[in-house]
Amino acid sequence: MEALYAATVGVLMACGIYLVLRARTFPVIMGLTLISHAVNLFLFATGRLALRAPAVIGQSETYTDPLPQALVLTAIVIGFAMTAFVVVLALRAVVELRNDHVDGVDPDEDWRP
Repeated sequence: MEALYAATVGVLMACGIYLVLRARTFPVIMGLTLISHAVNLFLFATGRLALRAPAVIGQSETYTDPLPQALVLTAIVIGFAMTAFVVVLALRAVVELRNDHVDGVDPDEDWRP
């Protein structure tokens, strides 16, 4: 199970990095979202998942560490805010530059000095 979980985190991170390196803004946003999901899964895995175990110390012999759960919830909120901010920046760049390339230069159009 750990190998499947690690492979999932690795594939999400690899796909996210690939998309971040693209020249268009929408794939960059999707890549950041995938990286955010990979980090959330990694943080959640650090808590050593336990079945039917409370997150409160002293309620039973085994308990789940509540810190990774709190970190993931915080990361989800921050990731949503970051994604919304980046989408607004990308839309503004499209309106002002008339293209959606990251550097603002369309490689398909002829550029003449």
